[in-house]
Parts: sequence; C-alpha cells; structure tokens
Amino acid sequence: MLETNASDHAVHKPRILAIANQKGGVGKTTTAVNLAAALAATGVPVLLIDFDPQGNASTGFGIAAQDRGRGSYQLIDDGVPNALETYRTKYANLWLIPSGPDLVGAEVELAGKPRREFSLRDALAIWREAAPFRYILIDCPPSLGLLTLNALVAADGVLVPLQCEFYALEGISGLTRTVETVRRRLNPALRLCGVVLTMYDKRNNLSDLVADDARGFFGEWVYETVIPRNVRLSEAPSHGVPVFEYDPRSAGALAYTQLAEELLRRDGLTATAATAR
Repeated sequence: MLETNASDHAVHKPRILAIANQKGGVGKTTTAVNLAAALAATGVPVLLIDFDPQGNASTGFGIAAQDRGRGSYQLIDDGVPNALETYRTKYANLWLIPSGPDLVGAEVELAGKPRREFSLRDALAIWREAAPFRYILIDCPPSLGLLTLNALVAADGVLVPLQCEFYALEGISGLTRTVETVRRRLNPALRLCGVVLTMYDKRNNLSDLVADDARGFFGEWVYETVIPRNVRLSEAPSHGVPVFEYDPRSAGALAYTQLAEELLRRDGLTATAATAR
C-alpha cells in the first residue's frame, strides 16, 4: 500500500453507501470488494472502508494483517486529520482503509463513549461535502451491532446483498427494521439504495423463486443485475485480488461490471459524468 495525497484528484460530494446484511455468507464482502473495483475501473474514484473486524475486504486486496497499519479503528478513534490517512491500492481510482485487529474491541470501547453511534459519521465529516472520492463504500460486519449502526448513521444509503436461498427474505427483515429505526431517530437522510441478488444459480429453481419473492417484496429496489454463483468469485480472495484481476472474463467479473454500471445509472451518472470535475 502507498499513502497518497488525494488533493491531486478532483473533489466531489461523495455518495456514502453501507453494504450490509446481518447474515453471514451472503456475498457481502465479495460485493464490497468487486463493486469497488468495478467502479474504479470505470474511472470513478472510490474509497472502500473495511469496517468488519474479520478484515476480509482487506484480505481480498492482498493486504496481510501485519501490513495494515492505521486502519478503520484509528479512523473512528482519531478521526481523519487529512487525506494522507487514506491508502491507495495498486488499482487506479481505488483507495482502501483496512480493518486491523484493534477493531475487534471497538464495539466495547464505543459503548462508553458519548455520541457513540456518530463516531464514523464524525470521522468522515471532513469528506461529506468535498472529497477526492465519488463513492465511499463501507463493508459492514455480519451483525446489527454498534459498528453496523455507525455505518448506517454515516451513510446516505444501504446496499443489501441478498443470497438466493430459502431463508434470505426472513433474514433481511431485521436489517430493514434497523434501517427504518436509524432513519427515524439518527439519520433522516438514510435510504435503502438497493438489493442485490447474489449466489444466483440458474440451474436451481429455488434461485428463481427467491428472486421472484424479492422482486415482489422490494419491487424496483431489487437490481436487475444478479450475481451468479461463480467459482472464480470464490477463488479470487485466496489470491488477494478482485475477480477482475484473477479472471476478468469470468461470469462474476462481468456481473460486477454490470452492477457498477447499474448503480451509476440509478444515481443518474455515467462513468464520464461521475469522473468529471
């Protein structure tokens, strides 16, 4: 990783999205890593915050635990004094604030702090109105604890990966209730920005049934792009790279490219407009 002076880049009002689902194993971190990489590949400047103590998003970019240095724990503990506290990956237009081992105890430490739900929002205040990033993506833990609550309070929108399996819609109900509670009490700007169907298997009738149920329940909030069950997506993290480097022609890489394009369209942007000064 190289520290970068982000003042060399165009300044934008960033869109802050929490990628969240309290159920583990639904493709949340896979979506965070590969959506960030796909957006960056279109020329859109992206910051990914690994806010999960497991640190899987950091691993997905090949950053070993001993090399992570200052990360998301320091972000909420010290704030962001300047843009040099972000980290540039080897990929153009893509920065990552990694998760370090200190984040494991953050929920306990935050519990005793005033404005504990606002720690991440306060830390990102320097970038809320003007940032070198068009998007800030937050990879949340697979829980509805204090770290996820911080991400929801800091975010403009929530992107929910939804696995195409039987209990998927049952599991998402707790998250949608939490989002509504946060919107009413802590962050009136928070909105559901979309549901992404993941691990879709076209050979399995259950995937179609779950997709139909999700579209019936969430309507237009469900993205047209679906993420297939794809072995390349599963293998890429073990090599410490996004799927675009591991196998750029795979079905998984194509799907995340389409997802990034759909996200930009839904936000009223094209890759050209999103990178314009």
